[in-house]
Amino acid sequence: MSDTAQRLLRLLSLLQTPRDWSGPELAERLGVTVRTVRNDVERLRGLGYPVEGIRGVTGGYRLGSGARLPPLLLDDDEAVAVAVGLRVGATQGAVTGIEEAALRALTKLEQMLPARLRRRVNGLRAHLVPLPQAGPRVDADTLTAIAAAARDHERLRFDYVGHDGAAGRREVEPHRLAHSRGRWYLVGWDVARSDWRTFRVDRMRLRTPNGPRFTPREHPGGDLAGHVATGLATATWRYRARVTVRAPAGHVRERLPPGVPVEPLGDDACVAEVGSDTPQTLACHLGLLDADFEVTGPPELVAELRVLADRYRRAVPGDRGAS
Repeated sequence: MSDTAQRLLRLLSLLQTPRDWSGPELAERLGVTVRTVRNDVERLRGLGYPVEGIRGVTGGYRLGSGARLPPLLLDDDEAVAVAVGLRVGATQGAVTGIEEAALRALTKLEQMLPARLRRRVNGLRAHLVPLPQAGPRVDADTLTAIAAAARDHERLRFDYVGHDGAAGRREVEPHRLAHSRGRWYLVGWDVARSDWRTFRVDRMRLRTPNGPRFTPREHPGGDLAGHVATGLATATWRYRARVTVRAPAGHVRERLPPGVPVEPLGDDACVAEVGSDTPQTLACHLGLLDADFEVTGPPELVAELRVLADRYRRAVPGDRGAS
């Protein structure tokens, strides 16, 4: 490879870093003059790379977006990550319509991989076991439309079917998309309810056009992942209870689904906000905490715990006569 070609690849690698580069900075990194940097930038532009020039005292260069897709420059780890991601997307993705495109891109990428990287990718592929996608699949155009509305700060209008089967129309300021347990979710500010809500994308039917623009809100606490996890863990509960558990909070968290709130009460006790669809299921799950606990409600749960307590007592031969 010629010195010019090597320098162009090095320059492209620097420009792909998400920052602005001044001419002197690039010249120092490449060991050339500022004039050579300018000439090399023009060469990259001729190859289709949209290198933007920034005027002013603090001016410089950055890699922007163009009208067509130029070749990408990936380092070894990036190339392996993209290949594995394409393989997963082609075989077990939760988005409809991308399988064929993912396979085409994967074929092109693997043809260009050097032997050492091809071995790494093939080794990973040989030991990956694709599992059936359990969740509902979502159209790629729907995800793109939601992401674009969030990017442009435009309200979304859509018909929605809740987990209880009730249908209605929503207007939401979209914040983020999340993927968990084989499903896609939208986190946004529900205008009518004046609160944050999480919506399953497969239950949404978008309406056009989008609503008016909005000023983005800060999500309370800043822990978006925790908000989604808590919402998914508790959204469908019909029966809820605050349970005092005589065990450290860490011990209890390990035995509950992710996102279930657990508040420490010193070193040896905590309060867990638990729930389930039925009091029977909730009572059984509390028994799996492997610790003493106290429950004051709801009445259905208290009654079910008494039934289980009597049943377990009768299960021990020496205690069958106990009341």
